[in-house]
Amino acid sequence: MRDLRKYAQQTNVRLGVGIFLLLFVVGLGLIWIIYGGGAALAGLLCLLAALLPILLIFAVFIFMEWILKRARPD
Repeated sequence: MRDLRKYAQQTNVRLGVGIFLLLFVVGLGLIWIIYGGGAALAGLLCLLAALLPILLIFAVFIFMEWILKRARPD
């Protein structure tokens, strides 16, 4: 029998990576083509600034999960 939780987690990770790749590659590529390199650099800085709080939230969730796994005996 398949582990559905692992499958769901793997699917969510793949979707997240795909979204970020699409956003960064296609989005910044279109900005580069339409507006030029300076605007693409500004877009990259904005995307990185927006990514920072998201990564911090994920880090907190991962840390909380780690604490719960250590506190909960199997």
